[in-house]
Amino acid sequence: MEAVSPGGRARVERYLLPNERVVITVRRHWAVLLPQATIAVGAFVLAAWVDVRLPSDVPAVRDLAWWGFLAALGWALWRVLERANDWFVVTDERLLRSYGLLTRKVAIMPLMKVTDMSYNVSPAGRLLGYGEFLFESAGQDQALRSVAYLPDSGQLFAVLSTELFGPEGVASSRHRRRRLAAED
Repeated sequence: MEAVSPGGRARVERYLLPNERVVITVRRHWAVLLPQATIAVGAFVLAAWVDVRLPSDVPAVRDLAWWGFLAALGWALWRVLERANDWFVVTDERLLRSYGLLTRKVAIMPLMKVTDMSYNVSPAGRLLGYGEFLFESAGQDQALRSVAYLPDSGQLFAVLSTELFGPEGVASSRHRRRRLAAED
């Protein structure tokens, strides 16, 4: 699991309840940046090729190619900043995802509401070390339905399974029976 920087912990802690215990805090895997990085590299190669191959009497095409590269590079840098502000948190009470640069978004799902969890790892995910989690809650649409590109997903799956469905997990029948008995 990725270590949490002090700045990252502060960004996440403002959304936590006073009695919540953080179990895991991770950023999305760096592979989430691969499409933008590939496009930026491709735009650079294309701009360099156009710059070398075209005659000097068509500067507008050269300029357009380089402006296209700068746009692709800007988009890639924007995505890097987005990833730096994208946190997935598991506490003993809920799942939380905090993301967004200009508009901050926070999606939350109480662990008690999770009725089903799916874990998917693509071939690329196996190779690079990331996975995707899908959460369902009693047939309702949720703000936190899926989270893709989570690093160390095998370890995360084990921790999530324990928090949700283990003997003391909040979604386990034993935990629910104990909570119902305490409410009576």
